[in-house]
Formats: sequence, C-alpha cells, structure tokens
Amino acid sequence: MQQPRPRTLGKTAASLGFALASCAALANAPDGEPPWPKEWFEPPLKASQVGLTRFAQSPYLDDRDLPPVEERLPDDPIIIEPYRDIGKYGGTARITLWDTWQFFNWEHALTLSANMRDVLPNLAESWELSEDGRITTIHLRPGIKWSDGHPLTADDFMFRLKHVWQDPDISPVVYRLVQGCEFVKIDDYTFQYVFPEPNPMFANFFAQYGSHFVDPMHFFKNYHGAFRDKAELDAMVEEEGFVTWMAMYGALRGWGNEDAVKVPTLRAYRVIERTPTKMRLERNPYYHKVDPAGNQLPYIDKIDAIILLENSKMIAFQAATGQLDFAAYALKTEDIPLLKLGEVKGVNTVHVWTRLHISDVSIQPNYNYDDPKYRELLWGTGERRFVRALSHAIDRPQMNDVIYYGRGVPSQVTAHPTSRWYEERFANAHTRYDPDYSRQLLDELGLHDVNGDGLREYPDGTPLTITFEYLDFETPKTMTMELVRDYWREVGIDMRLKSVERRLQSERAQANKMQMTLWHADKVTDILFPLVPDWFYPHRSGWDIAMWNHWARYYQTDGRLGEEPPPLVKNLQFWGDELREATTEEHRTKAAKTLLEAAAENLWTIGTVGQAPHPVVVSNRLKNVTSTGIWGWDNRWTLAYHPSTWYFDEDEP
Repeated sequence: MQQPRPRTLGKTAASLGFALASCAALANAPDGEPPWPKEWFEPPLKASQVGLTRFAQSPYLDDRDLPPVEERLPDDPIIIEPYRDIGKYGGTARITLWDTWQFFNWEHALTLSANMRDVLPNLAESWELSEDGRITTIHLRPGIKWSDGHPLTADDFMFRLKHVWQDPDISPVVYRLVQGCEFVKIDDYTFQYVFPEPNPMFANFFAQYGSHFVDPMHFFKNYHGAFRDKAELDAMVEEEGFVTWMAMYGALRGWGNEDAVKVPTLRAYRVIERTPTKMRLERNPYYHKVDPAGNQLPYIDKIDAIILLENSKMIAFQAATGQLDFAAYALKTEDIPLLKLGEVKGVNTVHVWTRLHISDVSIQPNYNYDDPKYRELLWGTGERRFVRALSHAIDRPQMNDVIYYGRGVPSQVTAHPTSRWYEERFANAHTRYDPDYSRQLLDELGLHDVNGDGLREYPDGTPLTITFEYLDFETPKTMTMELVRDYWREVGIDMRLKSVERRLQSERAQANKMQMTLWHADKVTDILFPLVPDWFYPHRSGWDIAMWNHWARYYQTDGRLGEEPPPLVKNLQFWGDELREATTEEHRTKAAKTLLEAAAENLWTIGTVGQAPHPVVVSNRLKNVTSTGIWGWDNRWTLAYHPSTWYFDEDEP
C-alpha cells in the first residue's frame, strides 16, 4: 500500500484535530461496568413463573381514583430486568422532543433482542410461522390495556392493517412488505397475517416496525372516513383546522398538536400537554411491565420534552451544561469534546456507544441519471473502473483519525459484523488507499486533463464535473465529504458539494435529479437486511436511496414504469426476492451471500468509515443507563436496553 501523501484537509475536518488528544481516553469502556443482563437476550419471564403475586405502584398514582394496580396490569405481567439496580420512583426527566423516541420507546407485539438478531415476545406472549412461510400467527397477552384502560385486542391490529396500511386514502401506495396481506381474527387475543407468497421474515418487520401495526380502534375510528358520517367528519376536519381527515388522523397519531392528550397509548408515558415549544408527559397508569420486585414500571413519573427543531448545536450545549437528563439522538461524534467538558465539571456522564451504521457515509452514484456520458462512465459494459477508482482514492485511515478519533472502522457497505452473513472480505473490498491505482483506472477510461487545470475531462474533451447534493443529518456528512472532495481532486476529479434541506433532498432524489448523493448505511443487521436490503439491489426509490430509481420502479411495477435494468441487476432482484421469501436457512444464506458478494465486487455504493462512536449523555442523577450500546434505526436505538427501568437518584449532585 502506498504511503499517504501530505494534503490540505477540509476546514471543518481540520478543526477537529484538537480533539484527538482529549478523546484518547474514550478508547475503552469504563472499568467495573456489569455485563448486560442475560434476560435481555431471552423471552421475558412472567410473574407466575417466579411466583410474583404482589405488585406496587408509584406514589404519583395514589389518590387518582384508579383501579388497584393488580387490575391495571395484564393477567400475568412480564418482568423486565434492570441494567444494574431496582430503581426508585419519582422525578421529572428533562429531554428534547427528539429523544422521546429513545426515552420511552414504542411498544410492539414482538420486540428485539439486545443481540440485534433475535425476535422476542412483548405485547404478544408467543407467535408461530406456518411451514410454508405464508402465515404468521400472533397470540396477545390477555389483560393488556391502553392508557385509558380500554383492553388491547386483535381489533386494534386489524384496524391498523386494513384501515391505514391498506386504505387507499391514507396509503395510496401499499407498502411492499404488507401487499396482499390478509388479516384473520381467530379470537380477541389471536390473529394471523396471511400472505399470498412466503414471507417468513415478517416477524422481524413486525418487531422492528411494530408500533405501525397497532392503533386504538376505539379511539381512532371516530376520526376515520370508514367509520364516520362524511358530513360529520368534514365538519370536524374544518373545526380542527385540517385540510383532510387523513391529515387530522396523522397529526393525532404522531402527537403533532395539542390534541395529543386525547390519544391512548401503550407506551410507558402518555401525553398530558402539547404546545409548539414543549411536550409534557406522565407515567401510563396501565403500563404492562413490572420489575423483579413487582413494581410497576416505569420508575420516572414525568417527562418534560422541549422542542428545538433541528438545532443540534443547541442540544449539544444544553447536554454539556447539565440542562438535559438524557441526550443522544441529535448529538454527533464531533460533539464529544464539548460534552466531555460537562463531564469534567461533574454535571453529566458521557457514554460512547457505537453506531450500527456499517458506513456513516454511503456515497451513491446515480446509475439512472439522465446524462448518457455520465451513465456510460458509471456502468458502461458493466465494468466498475470509475467507481473503483473513486473508492481507492479515499484515505479511510486518515478519515477515521481526523473525524472519529481512530474509533471507527473503514468499510464498504455490507452486512453488520453481528450478522451471520458478515465476511471481512466484503467489508474490505476496494478500500485500499492507492491514488496511483485510481489514476491508472481513470486513464484507462480515457479521462485525461485536457486543458491543464489539474482536473480530468470526458474522452470528448467536455468537462467532467460531479455535483454532489446531500442532506447533512445525523452522521458527520459534511466533514466526510470535504475530505472526499479533496481526495478526489488529487486524482483529478472535480466534485462540487451542495448541501440541501430535507424537502429539496426528497424532491430531487425521487425525481432522479441527483447526480450523486449519500446517506448513512443502516438496515444492515439480521433484523432488517433480509427484508429491506436497500444497498444491494434496486427494489425501492426514496429520498434516502437515489442510486437507481428507474430500475426500482420497473421492479415495483412489473415493468409498467421505469426502465428495464441490465441482466446483472435483474438477477440481483431475483436473489433479493429469494432472500425475503426463503423458508430454509440454507436458501436464505445463499441469497444473502449472493447479494453481498455482488456488492463487494461492483461497489454499488462507496463506503467510508462506520461503526463510529456516538455520544450518549446522561445527567449524573439518571441511573440504569448502559455505558455501552449499539445506536441505530435497526434496533430502535434504546429499545433493547429498557428505558422504562431508568430512574433518578436524587442524592446525586
């Protein structure tokens, strides 16, 4: 491997150099931390299994004219093991609206194990898959109730599938993973999802995306066009200030306005106040989980969530100065030095978790871009020399040091290391930093500097300029791309960066107007990779995936729309279907390895550095938060670490 040559770093990336020394101590997890409880990897025990017969509630619920706690809990409550201690009741958590998703996760019928591979029962006590992979049967736990005391039944799941997922007014395009699905109710606690084709991995989707599979029918039918008189509903929509009943329904379900206080929930907390600047929540008196001592969870009584929109800098400042009890979602790797100052002053603790993204920045060339010369360069006769040249021009070790304090992992986009299909050779494919080899490949393509400005032109002498549009969100995308721009310029590629806001990113990506863009590569664990392998073949188009919209639409519409893909891509689409529908592990593994092998060989996307450090800041009074964890969408951030067991020790400073 050729030694890196000196270069001028992008200004944003260079400004992080001061942080390297101060963050060297972050390389190891704190000593003396206990391992994660084994119960986080197994189906939860029920009270009857351990002889637990007496239950307690928070004093916050006393004198509320509620039924006894035993009557508010399920018939046989499940027990959640805290990370370290049986907690204390009380307190108000100060967080941002973004971190409400972490602090009180959605409750799903099935849930995810802490190993990011297994599905566990939650609202359901069990489930089965038919031998042909077409039918998933769910058995709910009897006695679970919504926060208003109304029983949870099969009807709530039926309502969501038939009247939201499959209602053309709300969902004009039915999501592929529930297309053709039939809901069969066996009794109040037993129901089936029946698919026309094998869908053996549906339990993964049901567990990860589970909050989108259940709504309180007794409440939402009053706001739905299938259940209300049209004149009455239109009058309600007008009175509430919405354009359509669908918009009103969405705002209610998303807790998007002051009427959020009306909406029943299964989560640990329910909304009691919603304004444009804050959301206030209190414990759900009917929450269905207890700790090993029989105390109804959660431990913390109230939450005050402030709304700071997308002002991540302000959130980092508030976290560093002790104004928040928990902050993670909006924080970035580059915030760690600032956050550590708060730790030094004794106002917080900074845990450094690991983002699950196999690549924090996944560079997406658009193979369907409406420029014949550019498309020929990317694809041509199927050779991948141009994309390989771009990949070998990136100095990932230097990027890792400058942006991630040496704690990330240079990688192409492949399966996560926790996956049973991960192979190191897939992750390392074409990651060698070798700018001379890049120049050789570019020369072979006839891309030469014709006018002597140090930048290459197309073989016909016209300028070769790549406009790179992207949304700077979650991972350090601007810093990464400033470095990539400099690396590519060294081998003669003129790439122009253009940061865009979310709406424009969505519009241009889905209209196939982006020459090149990026996103972070999640959906790479065994939870989601078999179901939505976005990085490995064209099966959907979206604001975050903009590599091959025309090919994806051809696939989605059986050739009615879009553009017929090359034979290699059609073959990968076949194997993508096989991966999703395989009913044996042998067949599933063959399909997965075929997709991963093709990605390593062809570099559909260009990976950079992944498995990066992510700051999780907790106030010193907040307990039971793990010092280490995996942070990302696949595992729903904190879902497997049981935030309902976090508590306050007010004796701490």
